[in-house]
Amino acid sequence: MPDYLHPLRFGSFVTPITSAPQHPVDLALFSEELGLDLVTFQDHPYQAVFQDTWTLLAWVAAKTSRIHVSGNVLNLPLRQPAVLARALASLDQLSGGRVELGIGTGGYFDAMATMGAPLLTPAEAVSGLDEALDIIRGIWDVSVPTPLHVNGEHHRVAGAARGPAPAHEIPIWVGAYKPRVQRILGRKGDGWLPSLPWMKPGDIERGNQIIDDSARKAGRDPRDITRLMNVTPQYDADDMAELAIEHGISVFIMGSDDPQEIRRFAKDTAPRIRDRLERARGKTSTFAAAPVARSFRDDPIPESLAPKVLLPGDRGYNRYTSGYFRGGRPGMVIRPESFTEVQEAVRFAGRHRDVPLGLFSGGHGMSGRSLNNGGIVIALDALDEIAISDGNRVRVGPGARWGQVARALSPHNLAITAGDHGGVGVGGLATTAGIGWFARGRGLTIDHLRSVDIVTAGGELVHASAHENPDLFWAVRGAGANFGVVVSFDFEAHPVSPQVGFAMLVFVPDDITGFLETWGTTIENADPTVTGTLMISPAGPGTQLAVQALIVVDESDPDTVVERLQPFAQLAPMATQSVKMVPYAALLELPAGEAQQHGHGEPRGHAGLTQHLSRDVAAGLADLLASRSSFLLSIRSAGGAVADRPADSAAYGWRDANFLIAMLGGGTGEVEQRWADLVPKFEGMYLSFETDTGPDVLARAFPPAHLMRLRQVKAVWDPSGLFRDNFYIAPEPAEITAAPQS
Repeated sequence: MPDYLHPLRFGSFVTPITSAPQHPVDLALFSEELGLDLVTFQDHPYQAVFQDTWTLLAWVAAKTSRIHVSGNVLNLPLRQPAVLARALASLDQLSGGRVELGIGTGGYFDAMATMGAPLLTPAEAVSGLDEALDIIRGIWDVSVPTPLHVNGEHHRVAGAARGPAPAHEIPIWVGAYKPRVQRILGRKGDGWLPSLPWMKPGDIERGNQIIDDSARKAGRDPRDITRLMNVTPQYDADDMAELAIEHGISVFIMGSDDPQEIRRFAKDTAPRIRDRLERARGKTSTFAAAPVARSFRDDPIPESLAPKVLLPGDRGYNRYTSGYFRGGRPGMVIRPESFTEVQEAVRFAGRHRDVPLGLFSGGHGMSGRSLNNGGIVIALDALDEIAISDGNRVRVGPGARWGQVARALSPHNLAITAGDHGGVGVGGLATTAGIGWFARGRGLTIDHLRSVDIVTAGGELVHASAHENPDLFWAVRGAGANFGVVVSFDFEAHPVSPQVGFAMLVFVPDDITGFLETWGTTIENADPTVTGTLMISPAGPGTQLAVQALIVVDESDPDTVVERLQPFAQLAPMATQSVKMVPYAALLELPAGEAQQHGHGEPRGHAGLTQHLSRDVAAGLADLLASRSSFLLSIRSAGGAVADRPADSAAYGWRDANFLIAMLGGGTGEVEQRWADLVPKFEGMYLSFETDTGPDVLARAFPPAHLMRLRQVKAVWDPSGLFRDNFYIAPEPAEITAAPQS
């Protein structure tokens, strides 16, 4: 009896007839009115008696407000996968995340050939489906900065730009009847969508087994794959309940164009199936039985934490299998909603030091291990408070996003300089440093931090500031992930004009070394209100290298903005340029779909800090950009107000560095060697963009005196090393100036 523990959902399967074109739309609206979860349409483009399914899907999505829409299933050979991926993402954005993808090989190959599709054999169609899934996923994966290349036999893309990303994680449901397609589904799909009238005795059991085995071999949990079933009125509630209980079917889609049949399915059949399944799972439809005790590695989960725990297969668990850059499959996710629950979560994690421990704030962590495989993740995204008190003090939870903070502060003409991407969580950035759009004029994010509330390794809630537990407060500002779970930040916001200058310039320099060197001296000599970032990727063969410059001028007067940008206009020929006045909050706004996170695997990234873009550093960067690898290089400006504070004022110790250099991607031996040649030219390293680990990396991240002091503080607050999975600082048993205060 496989129970994949998916919630039950119900839908309709409508024929897209042309003889009464409004009838399928009316049935879709009726399905929504009845409370069904989705409406689907078959896709046979070679049938002139049917409307075009994609056009119908778009029309129905516009006419409805809640119900999800899907093809059942879309005919892949007649729908080019890269274009289909973009169409799906666009419709998903426009509909508010209500599009699903049901897809299949087509089946009627002679009929498909009459519409221009190649005449395929069944085996060729299956191969094409395998290739198409890679293309569709690749187009949606905007977290990868490099173009998409899939060189398939039947479907291919050669350097396609990725995006747009859908508004939600569109599941891919595959109409699969044969073992080969089912194995592909197990590796790459999200749902099995056959039709019950086509199934022979034993087909469901065999199909489930093949899909499950294939998923496990691919390192996936079979519970990640939803089991759907198209049914017809000949099957009653008892038939379908048995499918749910015995075979794990959780989505039933009624194939009928009769409104009375659809009503009966929604109002009578669906509740009866739900009641049977709930009773089979140990519940009733009217009251809950005693909850089944749950555990992690045979350790019972405390009753107070149980409602906040997600285990593999639970609804909502998949949110924590992908961050913005990396993926994982935690053995347990704890999502606390209060400081007390964070304390309980930390105490529970303390009993399981043999597994990784991740702290998940906004999900952007490339360097840290906010996600893991088989371990515990404490997800702080529910702690997203943003509270503005009298004056300019702001209390912010670790799960808030910096874009949300900027929007909340904007009506008060306040801001907290923080990074350059609105989707980044407050917790990770505010415990590292925070080089943002106002860095040269306002300093680092940690320079505006006045106190924190932090849960330490012992599960205690501690307040730390310059006057209370000052050594802990010092350590949190640059190495916070090593010392506890910060549950609240108290910032002092700074004034900001209603609008600031924002320039996007694309340079095409003939001499990249000379350009980088003069860019460096120009921005170092610029007014402190000017902060800028360069974004560069290696040029392909026969293509001139382009450099995108993003520059913010913290000034409300447009003439002053233009004046302060003038020195940059002379650096090299420009392909395009744009200068406009925008609210600071607009700089951190996310395009539709950008909040979605589809990271997987282990990303590659490196970072270095340098005082100047000297000829030596610029030449090394030019050599890096001559690599044949694909990666994104960014050069962010710091300096200015960052250097106004003493180097030992916080754990972040590289106050004299005017530039943060970061590389995302690469990974080949060639580019890794070229980066290694650059490392001796740097003064330090910025943790958030580095994926290498080990003592040598830690030594680059902190000046020697800072690292020694951090080890001493670690010995007081986390001597057993509970917080060890994000650039672990080994404790040094030595006296420190101040003992912890209560």
